[in-house]
Amino acid sequence: MMAEHDQVNNLGELTADLLDKARSAHSGRAARTVYSGQYLKQTLLTFTAGSTMDEHESPPEATLQMIQGSVTLSSTAESWDLGTGDLMTVPPERHSVAIQEDSAFLLTTRIDLS
Repeated sequence: MMAEHDQVNNLGELTADLLDKARSAHSGRAARTVYSGQYLKQTLLTFTAGSTMDEHESPPEATLQMIQGSVTLSSTAESWDLGTGDLMTVPPERHSVAIQEDSAFLLTTRIDLS
């Protein structure tokens, strides 16, 4: 039995819906927060092939879990090619993301309590 505060999200269905939105968006991206609690937040992000996330600051603690597609995450020192099923700890430094094919990933971040 599920408690009232529990919520089920089908990431496959949500990914398909958000990728449709990303394909019609000028930016080539769409996102939705699927969980936001006291200590962590999870956001599903979708991107069309060829789009990018410009260099930006990293949260203090984060993971990126590939749901579909392939991306390259790059910091000033290294880059990582990620594909469907990969889970990565995001480096705590400035980084960018290049989207190789239509992609979706789940970004989990710790909520700053300060």
